[in-house]
Amino acid sequence: MATKKTHDLRCLCIDHLEKLAAERMDKQTRDYYNEGADSGSSLAENKFAYQKYRIRPRVLRDVSYINTSANAFSYMNSIPLGVAPTAMQCLAHPDGELATARACKETGIVMGLRSFSTTSLENVKSALGDSHPAMLQLYLFESRDLIARTKKAGQPGHHDGERWISPNGRITFHTHAPNPKLSWDRDIEWLKKECHPEMEVWVKGIATAEDAILAYRHGVDGTTVSNHGGRQLNGAIATIDALPKVVEAVRAVNRKVPVHVDGGIRHGTDVVKALALGADFVWIGRSVLWGLAYKGQEGVELCLRLLNDEIRLCMALAGVTKVEDISKEYLARISRDGFVSRL
Repeated sequence: MATKKTHDLRCLCIDHLEKLAAERMDKQTRDYYNEGADSGSSLAENKFAYQKYRIRPRVLRDVSYINTSANAFSYMNSIPLGVAPTAMQCLAHPDGELATARACKETGIVMGLRSFSTTSLENVKSALGDSHPAMLQLYLFESRDLIARTKKAGQPGHHDGERWISPNGRITFHTHAPNPKLSWDRDIEWLKKECHPEMEVWVKGIATAEDAILAYRHGVDGTTVSNHGGRQLNGAIATIDALPKVVEAVRAVNRKVPVHVDGGIRHGTDVVKALALGADFVWIGRSVLWGLAYKGQEGVELCLRLLNDEIRLCMALAGVTKVEDISKEYLARISRDGFVSRL
């Protein structure tokens, strides 16, 4: 991380941060950020699925120097983790996405921006700076104008203060519906033509090997294993359980296509487990919103610092010193009957 700050003794882990944030948000905002689809089974499974995996620590290894850096979008992040796109951050704190952007810049971490943002993409990119990459989560019902604005905002020195495309009037929670007519052949090809070469095109929401292969065949630049935080399909497979098959499928056809994952990550050990199962990089969303609600930019930095410390400690105690060396060697799975098996 870029700076070393003192610990907040009220908040020593992400679970503490969630509780502190709950005290600072109104019920509508808290429910919007924290709830999942229907009964919430996908949301819960994303988190609890990590408990099926255990770290296999190695001992008597020199871990005096731990390198937690990881590459994403040709940017060397301080840890193998990015801030995922989350909507309407000004509901959590008046500074909203700007506070998150400043925290990401301060800590050397890539930021994702949702199209349902409460701050313009131009202002967010300005807060990040010209050399700091950003990822835009784009919905395909939106216009070419948004893509053009994103390209322009990525040019060095560009800043435009106009407002982000968002619903008119008060901030609301359900203003757009997904497009049921999307297809691989038509829409991915159109998007690549609109975005390349200035921007990469990734597909988020991959949960099966079949779709991972389709993504590769249609020439996307990367994939993110995600069930959208358990907010869409109740009973969906947990992302950490979907990850191995997706990685296996992608690596079989092209080892250079990166695979990222999000969903359910609440501790640095979860990050290490995801990397051990083949992810190149992970993303967190709700934890950042809790940090934002707690103390704005300072709270987001606190969130990222907690995870940084946990990742570093986990790597040291597991006996691995570089992110790229984290593999299945360091992981075991617990079956329903309690037996431990190597991966």
